[in-house]
Amino acid sequence: MTPLQDKIILVTGATSGIGEVTARELARQGAHVILLARNREKAERTQREIIATTNNPLIDIAMADLSVLQEVRDVAAQLHDKYPRIDVLVNNAGLMFGAEREVSADGNEMTLATNHLGPFLLTSLLLDLLQKSPAARIVNVASMAYKFSKPTLDDIQSARSYSPMWEYGTSKLWNIMFTQELARRLRAHGITNVTTNSLHPGAVATGYGQQSGGWLSAVLALGRPFMLSPEKGAETSIFLASDPSVAAISGGYYSKKKPEPVKSSFNTLANSQRLWAMSEELTDTKFLD
Repeated sequence: MTPLQDKIILVTGATSGIGEVTARELARQGAHVILLARNREKAERTQREIIATTNNPLIDIAMADLSVLQEVRDVAAQLHDKYPRIDVLVNNAGLMFGAEREVSADGNEMTLATNHLGPFLLTSLLLDLLQKSPAARIVNVASMAYKFSKPTLDDIQSARSYSPMWEYGTSKLWNIMFTQELARRLRAHGITNVTTNSLHPGAVATGYGQQSGGWLSAVLALGRPFMLSPEKGAETSIFLASDPSVAAISGGYYSKKKPEPVKSSFNTLANSQRLWAMSEELTDTKFLD
């Protein structure tokens, strides 16, 4: 019997980079993997490649653009119709946007919408499916880029000040704070069969940041030969999704498969609770209140 046989695992952003590697390697361990993606052509190609590589036919596709809240609601409803439970949710999708501020279909700044609000809403809507698992895990892919951020909740939409690098770093801090607050709320509600952890995958040689333009794209291109492969970058995601040693741990932040402290003066209980309340308002949901 393979280690993850009978486990149903949803991976977002699963058609490239560490998301694709995470999905492939979890499938190799026997999991029934759902690839959540924005582009159907890429999703179908990834599905074929993973099936061929792993000889595991249990690879499904779900379609949604996480920046569009209605698409998140629609795909969550479809997942409820199709699956009896979800054992692991890997919130992997994340993007760095361009030099000019953009907004989503819902009017939210695109980095915030894609990297935080979409995963927040998806996790909220899938929590009941996760609770149907004997031991569910929520894995949120953050980044040490949280250290390169200018967090403020007074301008969460970056209407007054915008920079692609700062927005990306701030969204990764939101991922970490969301994880920690989610862990606290799961405990407070007596939900003991669902855990959540976040991670830094390392500086990975993927295509992210190319659309940011200007000097940042140039710096990323120069540094890419010295970065980790997606295979190395996915190791901590796979570890948190599957390793028995972290089955009971919740609220942690990991790098290289080891826990690390989060060094941010903005990461306080009060700010985490305020971020949660603002996220609920922006996504029109109530989540473990």
